[in-house]
Amino acid sequence: MHSTNFPKILKPQPPYSAFPKQKSLLNSETASNKCEAINNQQMKQCIIWSLLVGLMVGSCTYTLKIRDGFMAHERKQYDTALPMLKNAYKKAKTRLEKGKIAYLIADAFKETNRMPDAINWYQIAYNNQYGTDALKGYAYALKENEQYEEAIQAFRDLGIEIGSPYEYRREVKACELALAWKKEAFKAYEVKATRFNSSSADYAPALYKNGQIVFTSDRANATGDEKYAWTGKAFSDLFIAEKEGAQASLFDKKLNTPTNEGTLAFNEDFSEVYFTRCTGKERENQHCKLMMSEASGNGWTIPKVLSFVKDGVNYGHPSISQDGSQLYFACNDTEGWGGYDIWVSERTKDGWAQPRILGRSINTEGDDMFPTIDKDTLYFSSDYHAGMGGLDIFKTYRLNGRWTAAKNLKAPINSASDDFAYIIDYQTAAESEDIEYVGYFTSSRPTGEGGDDIYRFAKKVPPPPPPVDTTVTETIVYSLVLDGYILEKIYEKSNDPSSKVLGRRPLENAKVQVIFGKKKKEFTTGEDGYFSFELQEDTDYAFLGSKSDYLSAKSAFSTKGIAQDPNNPEQRFEVAIVLDKIFRDKEIVLDNIYYDFDKAKIREDAKPTLNKLSENLRLNPDISIELASHTDCQGNDRYNESLSQDRAQAAVDYLISKGIDPSRLSAKGYGESVLRVDCICARCTEEEHQQNRRTTFKIVEF
Repeated sequence: MHSTNFPKILKPQPPYSAFPKQKSLLNSETASNKCEAINNQQMKQCIIWSLLVGLMVGSCTYTLKIRDGFMAHERKQYDTALPMLKNAYKKAKTRLEKGKIAYLIADAFKETNRMPDAINWYQIAYNNQYGTDALKGYAYALKENEQYEEAIQAFRDLGIEIGSPYEYRREVKACELALAWKKEAFKAYEVKATRFNSSSADYAPALYKNGQIVFTSDRANATGDEKYAWTGKAFSDLFIAEKEGAQASLFDKKLNTPTNEGTLAFNEDFSEVYFTRCTGKERENQHCKLMMSEASGNGWTIPKVLSFVKDGVNYGHPSISQDGSQLYFACNDTEGWGGYDIWVSERTKDGWAQPRILGRSINTEGDDMFPTIDKDTLYFSSDYHAGMGGLDIFKTYRLNGRWTAAKNLKAPINSASDDFAYIIDYQTAAESEDIEYVGYFTSSRPTGEGGDDIYRFAKKVPPPPPPVDTTVTETIVYSLVLDGYILEKIYEKSNDPSSKVLGRRPLENAKVQVIFGKKKKEFTTGEDGYFSFELQEDTDYAFLGSKSDYLSAKSAFSTKGIAQDPNNPEQRFEVAIVLDKIFRDKEIVLDNIYYDFDKAKIREDAKPTLNKLSENLRLNPDISIELASHTDCQGNDRYNESLSQDRAQAAVDYLISKGIDPSRLSAKGYGESVLRVDCICARCTEEEHQQNRRTTFKIVEF
């Protein structure tokens, strides 16, 4: 998935510090550290949707005066950063300095959706020794600019450079498919932009009464006065417009608030509306929730959160079935298959039942979202199914109660940009006999008015199929095949598991145990790390990968809900299991472990990471670890050591509560005695302080 400034893809935004820096005489819990405890978590956990889904928590605003392009870029003020960075590039004296600045310039152009400029500056950065990050940015920018042939070569070069052609083979295949689709003579759709688009982000349309459309936008007249500093735009609200009109107005004051609302769906008679709102009493508990409101006179009742919504999970993109019995949506529940998945809840006499996840013909290890249920057909967007770039729109349909293989709608519905929120307009008749139906979707393609725009499509009647020889009867042989890979991480520093992960490569001679029902299969991988076998229908599979000197790891797959699709008689699926190499007495940083200011209590947002660690300890019963907490160099040494010891012990106590033997665990608070970045304290950057404030573990016995 490409990384641009659009939380429509429910992707966490990069962290930033939003509070002024203040010195503390007592400890290193400075205001910037406090901001890290709130905002890094907030960005990663709220899944704040700015440009495309526009759901950004309103409390984060910038209070520091921008001093230079580096600071502006760090605070996501990209338009401000660009001229400053270009000036700094002219003054740079070394190639390494030029490479770093060029990379930031390229990143700013990418984040403001100016891909040709981004391509140029990524190339400049790479030529000035910035390394694989520049080449990676260059490859993805080429793909997002639909320069597929050049992107293929760049991805291949990138695979060679990191030492693993495996890592980018999917991107190469996607580019090859996109080239083939663009060359197809018949294009199934005609597409044009709607007149009510603006220079802001406009997305996720829903049909309403009297020929109107309700959609989400961050245009200037949204409710509230605060602006999102990344984009300089308002926070998102629901707007209404005539289908052929050029103007839009706020939809309803009961639904729109100074927080972020978006991605709504009405039931058949418009007596109910379901939508997303990002809110929470405490900052660390702010998440995107599914809301419901009922029609009342000329307005709507005060919205309520749906009963099945969990704390700590982000929800969005509701779609209700025609008979009102099913509600589809996307969320990032850790019980899913990976990233964001599509779920469905059944309506009962007591309300909405606990949701169930849709099967693997739809959900992947990537992000699958923006479902639209249309009778027995489901349209959705994915960044993992083979597509043209970013999010692509797919369709699947029920066959004997199961979902068929996802089918890409191809160009011109899909593009190298993000394409999503596809709906069919049954209120409007087709203009001619050559058109089956019309509808709408959203795209971030660069030819639009703003970051995202709403497009109207007309689905053309397809040409007649070639004649079929009825004298020949072929028996369809159905098969479900799983391609599995055992992989290991490629570290920037081969002996440092806390250094940057450049990619993954196949792991030779790994063991794979597959358990399904009362049966078991075992494989040993070759140099390609590969294993494969045919799957059974309606079966759950559990995988355990292992190798000497590596931590064992597990994965899962299920064929439940996958249809025998006559258009795709052989369906292939993929599972990748990554084994971590065992580094004795080497620090491994635990991501997303934050503490409240001056506190040692384990927060809710830290629990998923610690849960994963506890699972790894269960899978590897012979290892023992030391869990450590570190502070930065600011503040009183004794206080830092005491606080970090309490924090490390709190993490150990949590693991014990999950059933881990205490004899396998030890806690150590290092305070500021072991700095990851050994800078002169008064001159350390905030990024360097953040690297030093960390929670880690290391394997001490195995």
